[in-house]
Amino acid sequence: MKVLLRLSGVILLLVLALAVAFYLHPVWFNDEHTRFGLWHHGVQSKYIEADGYRVHYFEAKPASGLGIPIVLIHGLGSRGEDWAAVIPQFAANGFHVYVPDLLGYGRTDHPDVDYSISLQAKFIADFMKAIGVPNADVVGWSMGGWVAAKLTLDHPELVDRLVLFDSAGIYFGSFDTDLFTPTDTAGLARLNAMLQPDPPKIPDFAARDALRGLESNYWVIRRTVSSMTSGRDLLDFRLQALRKPTLIVWGGKDTLIPPSVGESMHHLIAGSSFAVAEGCGHLAPVQCAPVVFPVTLNFLKSDPPWHSVEKTLPGN
Repeated sequence: MKVLLRLSGVILLLVLALAVAFYLHPVWFNDEHTRFGLWHHGVQSKYIEADGYRVHYFEAKPASGLGIPIVLIHGLGSRGEDWAAVIPQFAANGFHVYVPDLLGYGRTDHPDVDYSISLQAKFIADFMKAIGVPNADVVGWSMGGWVAAKLTLDHPELVDRLVLFDSAGIYFGSFDTDLFTPTDTAGLARLNAMLQPDPPKIPDFAARDALRGLESNYWVIRRTVSSMTSGRDLLDFRLQALRKPTLIVWGGKDTLIPPSVGESMHHLIAGSSFAVAEGCGHLAPVQCAPVVFPVTLNFLKSDPPWHSVEKTLPGN
């Protein structure tokens, strides 16, 4: 009986310790849960040197070991983990998946540079060279779509097919640049409201922990936003020259970058295809993966490539 009581006491203390640790560091627990899920699906976390920088990336191979190379590029203030909902799915459908953390983000080096779109496009080109991938399908989300489109224009030999999710890259009016560097829970809630329709309320303890983690990288985000708003990398007058098969996917309720921006890109890129996911916001690849992944896969697998296809997708 005494042994059982002692064991129960130890278990209770462990549970209490875990509860306190979760309360203090919920973001860490969430990150580890995401990374464990990726590992469980055979996704490897790796590092490589590209143009003098230490680069973190995820890699997932299809069961055959071969496959169609595909590079997924995350957005502003993000990292490779944000593609977790679709990385295993791409691998399961015959793709060899590479998901780098952009320069200054995630676990990649954070050098003292301008963090412009041009720099990040060159970074992806250097990364592809470092991993020995001469060409690939490229998928970009939000700012990552801007990077992917510029990469395609600057290095068309590297890109086979292009997918843009809720992409930045053309002028669509001014916005509050402080939106991406919230300093309190109200600011974080405002950012979440721009990213997703009807966002769930984040508990205060989780919001505080998220802010602590985000603030350490605000200097990179501010430099990125400053470069983006300077206008020197805008693609309004370049997208007409893009000749690769292109799919543009948008959340119908995206309030950060509205669907009208996707429509403009669709008209600028000759032969591009356009799909709108009704009810989805800016986080479509996460929150609406069951809706947007099949259309993306169909586009990438189509033979011949899609040309000027338009689709309306149901909400998630």
